[in-house]
Amino acid sequence: MAPRTPPPPIPNPDNSHLVGTIEAMITAMQQQNANMVNQHNLALQQMESTRLAVEATQQRHLEALHQMGENRSAVGPSQAPPPQVQEWSLEDFLQHHPSRFDGKTSLDGADQWMRDMERIYDAKRCPTENRLAYTEYLLAGEAIHWWSSMKMMLEDSRETVTWELFKKKFYAEYFPDSVRYAKEVEFLQLMQGEMSVSEYAEKFKHLGRYHTLRMAEDWQCRKFENGLRGDLKLMVAPLSIQEFPALVEKARVMEKLKAEVEAQQRSQQKVGGPSGSVNRRDDRRRPYSRPHPQEPRRFSHQPQQPQSSRPQCYHCGGPHVKNACPQLVGKRTCHRCGQEGHFIRECPTGRGAVSRPSAQSQSQ
Repeated sequence: MAPRTPPPPIPNPDNSHLVGTIEAMITAMQQQNANMVNQHNLALQQMESTRLAVEATQQRHLEALHQMGENRSAVGPSQAPPPQVQEWSLEDFLQHHPSRFDGKTSLDGADQWMRDMERIYDAKRCPTENRLAYTEYLLAGEAIHWWSSMKMMLEDSRETVTWELFKKKFYAEYFPDSVRYAKEVEFLQLMQGEMSVSEYAEKFKHLGRYHTLRMAEDWQCRKFENGLRGDLKLMVAPLSIQEFPALVEKARVMEKLKAEVEAQQRSQQKVGGPSGSVNRRDDRRRPYSRPHPQEPRRFSHQPQQPQSSRPQCYHCGGPHVKNACPQLVGKRTCHRCGQEGHFIRECPTGRGAVSRPSAQSQSQ
């Protein structure tokens, strides 16, 4: 029997529909990609045209600036508009509360007042022509009369009254050069002496502003060290400090430590250190030591007599021994007979004692 042949495949009506759908999707995607490429090319063209426009605008601006520079150089710097200066009125100046000057202050006070005025003017960039007017406004008392007379003499001699001329006349009147030079000499010769480190530093800084030469900080430190007392200089100088504030602070610390050590040593001596205990033992061992002939008598009110062979009382300084001192008669009591005026070794009732008249009978 012959084998049976397989039946032919039955066609599926859905396969044709699926293939058509896929082909339509591919066609749509290809069309979309083509549109995106066209849009990208159009955007690139727009960006290129914008870049070209910007470059053209910048070139025109550069040409305009170059043309303006050429015109300005042709006109010349003399015709350029002057810079505007900010106006600083008297009310603005008085807001800083400057002090008045009546001419009755000390020499240092006059110099400090002028320094304060210049500090305000420099900080606010006050014009030079306004500084003289504002300073004249602050003068009072005798200073007004002085400047009125001085200004009249300057105008009579046809001198232009300026701010610099006012400062020159002011210092000549209230802080002359002789005083300034004396301050400088005092600074160069300044030593600590009996001052504390803080007082010495304040005076050092005060006099240092009158030094005419410019001071480097290392020179300032060496000058301060040389003026210290010897004990502090030995502790501070080997440190070789190059900054002035640090040097002053280190000197203060050394001074404080030295004072604490000295106070501790004094307290130990008062309480009783090794030397104090030895002295007390010596005092207990020799309570009745004979005074030195050249030392003054402690209890005697009589003039010192020349040394002789006669006995001398250690209590009153009289020509007798201390046991026979009339000032101590009432304090001598015999423990054998109970009578006053002698001791037991001088008792007349004792064995083998020789009767001697007492001090009371001698005085009678």
